[in-house]
Amino acid sequence: MALQWMILTYAVAAEAVIFLLISLPSPKLLKSRLVSLVSLILQPLMFVIPFAGFQLLDIYWKYEHRLMCTSEICTAAERDRYEKAIYKSQRNVVLCATSCLLYWCIYRVCKYNKDIQNLEEVEKRYKKL
Repeated sequence: MALQWMILTYAVAAEAVIFLLISLPSPKLLKSRLVSLVSLILQPLMFVIPFAGFQLLDIYWKYEHRLMCTSEICTAAERDRYEKAIYKSQRNVVLCATSCLLYWCIYRVCKYNKDIQNLEEVEKRYKKL
């Protein structure tokens, strides 16, 4: 199970780096090349969305079938383990949500840059006329 979370963590880190690269100001030529490269990567990178969704379902299922440790019978170690599991699942939910949000942000930034490029081309054509 830890391998799945490690993969998702690396995917989120890669998405964050990509988002940082395409959102930072850079020369026009470099920006257009970078955006076109990222646009090609977007479709294979979409595996993150169903993967994060599956992980969210797994978290929900485990949350619903978790043993509750709220009575006086629980020992301190059991209570600590229960609280640690809750914090871990909350962290993983944030990780899943971040992966989906970053993918959407990358998609929108690429789309906006392509739209700006198309509008600049149209403007150049109108100036020639």
